[in-house]
Formats: sequence, structure tokens, C-alpha cells
Amino acid sequence: MGFCLPGGAEPVFTAAQVWDIASHGRTVLVRNGIHFGSVDLSAGQFEERLPDIPEFFSRHYTDAHRYGLVSLVEACADAELDVHAGDLREAAVLVGRGSVDANVDSYLKLLGLDAESMSAFDALEIFVAAEQSVSPSDVAVVQGALTRTVGPCFTVSCGCSSAAVQIGNARRLIAAGEIDIAVVTGVDVSSLDLIRKGRRLLRGALHARDAMDAAGMPDLLPSMSSLMRPYDRRADCVNYGEGSATVVLESREHAQRRGAHLYGHVLATALTRDGLANPLATDDTGTQLARAVRACLGDRWRIEQVPYINGASDGGAAVTALEANTVRELYGPDSTVLLSSQEGCFGHHGAAAGCLGLALTCMMMEFGEVCPTTNCEQPADGLPFDPVPGTRTRPLDFDYALSFNYQIGGVKHAMLLGGPDTI
Repeated sequence: MGFCLPGGAEPVFTAAQVWDIASHGRTVLVRNGIHFGSVDLSAGQFEERLPDIPEFFSRHYTDAHRYGLVSLVEACADAELDVHAGDLREAAVLVGRGSVDANVDSYLKLLGLDAESMSAFDALEIFVAAEQSVSPSDVAVVQGALTRTVGPCFTVSCGCSSAAVQIGNARRLIAAGEIDIAVVTGVDVSSLDLIRKGRRLLRGALHARDAMDAAGMPDLLPSMSSLMRPYDRRADCVNYGEGSATVVLESREHAQRRGAHLYGHVLATALTRDGLANPLATDDTGTQLARAVRACLGDRWRIEQVPYINGASDGGAAVTALEANTVRELYGPDSTVLLSSQEGCFGHHGAAAGCLGLALTCMMMEFGEVCPTTNCEQPADGLPFDPVPGTRTRPLDFDYALSFNYQIGGVKHAMLLGGPDTI
């Protein structure tokens, strides 16, 4: 696993750095009018990790390109895979992208050009920049070139579930025998200008929403200036972030042949939708998320074997209600399951959430410790789960866990994970 995530003064790149932040319930969000998780990757940090990329291409990279490439090479270093030696030549390179913030400037620049008045060299420069960055497949294009892969290489875009869906795709490709190894990256970039404009729109939207029938409308949060506090009684906002997370998935035989370190196992994944007509709404009853979990469990596993869930709450009341109702349906009203979210560490960063949730959950099972819910100090009343408040891990010896992700529009994704020794 490898990362390019906010770290406060410096980005974080390794599993140890991410664990240090998440296991202490620490937030690295910086307030600049609003709380935001900014990566702040320097040119030197990028060049140190990727010194051999032709400058003709790299000078046209967006932040999404840079973050995705850095997390990929960090994951390869962690997995002891040598990109330059061709270790990923046959690999699937799969990318999840939910946001197009990084592509906006490239589009606008291309649209505003007078091609007739440009020199041939300038036209070539603009063409290369546009081809690399005007579509959501931007990161997959440059990762595929770096790895020289001849295997599957494609992008999925379904919001914050994008990378989680790609993990499921990688698992199916491996199970079908089409590939032995896959590299899955979730990466998104958030524009602070767009967030601030959205905040101004939100003020007007709240007034309009109060004057209309709000049934089925999304939960509009009143503020982004305070810290996000999932499952806390004071939760009133979402803080956004950016960055990338990459995980390497292999068949058991491939990993054993090369003596790879095993963090855990992806046992099953499932994707459902609420079936609602409103494209922005979600059903907080938990019916479809519970259905996804049952699809993961199948006839082989029982919900009683799963004592921990890695939640995806961004601090919004609708997500908390969704997860609470799902737990009630699956575990009953008197559940003792632990459910925590680390979104408050780095911010709500879109597609990266699926890979980060997988990585953190596997580390928790490996270490036998559950990370707290970042910024949760006063748990809300009536929660049917323990949100692990505070800043310390909770000891737990467990072999199975669930990880959740959601997309606006009612899409629900569940992953069933096993520990490193699970058969």
C-alpha cells in the first residue's frame, strides 16, 4: 500500500505514516477560512520518487497525475515490486476517479485557444496537455505508461465508491484467472475555489429548501468552517480533502511465490443502489446497504463473525443514519459492534476513500487494534454501535471486518475483508 495524502506540514506516503495519524485519531486538516486537507506535494518530492519521467510529459501533469503516480510508486516500494524491471508488465492498472476538478483548467484552456494563430510547437504542447488531462481516465493513462502494462488498464468513476468498485473489479479479474496482480488507485483533487463557491450556493439553497417540500432532497449541511465530527452529537459539517491511495492486490499463489507481506484478504465485494428516482437522494433506512453486506457474506460467513466495520461517515447526519439503521438491521438493536471512521484525519477526499479504508482496516486486523473515529469525542445518542471515540486505539483480536463506501445518488458499496492469516 502507498499514499500521497495530506499530512499537515508535509504529505504522508507510507503505511506507517498513515497509521500514526489514524491510530491516534489525529486530524491534519488545515483551516484557511474552511478546514481542508491539502497534500502540498512539492516538485522535489515528486522528482525524488519519479526521476525518469520525460519532462515533455511531466510538465503537463495535473495534481491528480502527480498524486496518483506517487502513491503507485510508494505502494510498489512497500510491496517490493520493481516497476522498471517489469514487475507490473502483466498487471491490471485500475483507477477510481470521482472528481474532475483537476481537469477543469485543461478544458478551459483548450476551449479558449485560437488554434489558427499558434505555432506548431505550441499546438503540440497543448495537444499533449489536453490528451493527458481532459478526461477522468487521466491518471490511468500515465500510470499505464509508467508500468508499461499490457494488462487491463481502465478508470471507473462513481463518486466516492470509485476505488472500492475497482477493488471489486480487481478481485474478479484475479479470481477468473485473467491476471495474477492488480494495482488499484483512488485519487481525487478538490478545488478550494469550487468549494467556496459551493458554500455560497448552499446558503441560498438552504433558504429555498425551507420554502419547498424537502422530501427526498439531500441533507444540506450548514457549515464547513468547523471540524467534521462523524458520529458526534455536535456533527454539523463536512471537511473536504484531496490525495491518492494505492493498494496492490494479488492472487494468493502469486503473493506466496514471491514471498510478499500479506496485510489481509479481500473476500467479497457487493454494490447496490437504493432505486430512488431523485438523482441526489439516498435512502437512510439501510435496506440496500444491508443487502450488499448479505451478498458479501453469502452462505459462508455469518454477521456474528464480523466485530468491526470501517465506516465512511463524512460527518453528515444522513450517512450516520444510514449506517446506524444498517447495523440495526444486520446485528439487531443491542449490537456491540465497533464502527469507526477516519475521514476526519485527511478530509472527505472522494475516490481515495475506498483504497484507504481497505488499507487501514487490514492494518487494524494485522495489529489487533481498532482506530478511533477522528474528532468524535461526544458520541451521539442512540447509536447502535460503538464509534470508538477519543484518540486511542481499541484492542480487538478479529479475523473479519467490513468496509463501507457511498456515492451520491444512493449507491452503496460493501467489502468483506479477512486478516492476514484468514483462509
